[in-house]
Amino acid sequence: MLIAGTAGAGKSTLARQVAEALNLPYVELDSLFHGPSWTPRPEFVTEVDGFTRGDRWICEWQYRAVRPMLASRAETIVWLDFPRWLVMWRVLRRTVTRFVRNTELWNGNREPSLWHAFTNPEGIIRWAWDTHARNREQILEAAAEHDHLELVRLRSPREARDWLDGLE
Repeated sequence: MLIAGTAGAGKSTLARQVAEALNLPYVELDSLFHGPSWTPRPEFVTEVDGFTRGDRWICEWQYRAVRPMLASRAETIVWLDFPRWLVMWRVLRRTVTRFVRNTELWNGNREPSLWHAFTNPEGIIRWAWDTHARNREQILEAAAEHDHLELVRLRSPREARDWLDGLE
């Protein structure tokens, strides 16, 4: 199962909740992708290939290098299609909290700076803004290209909670 959506929409949170509800192994792709100093880990694609060969798993649908593999092996893609304003509020709140608390993210990495988050094309807040519409297109294309994928489109946190409650 895949959880898709814009950065900050809540993909990882929902994936963890679904994993617990359905007793699925969950792998957070960010933890596999980001090496020390935010460098991509060379074994990323191999590790994703390994865990997605199993019968049951859940992860986020992200990272261009593995999206086709993920879509071809998953049965369901759950799309957090939340409004841009909500996603931006969530990613802003999360980023500021992580920065202020100096939270370690993956492999020793921390939020670089709030300036970076807003101004750098790969800064998380700017990234979320710039990719919101593009994500919508990519998710719809993936669903169309992979007939076997069941698409579950959730347009609000309430819909996501109701859907999750229906799983249990």
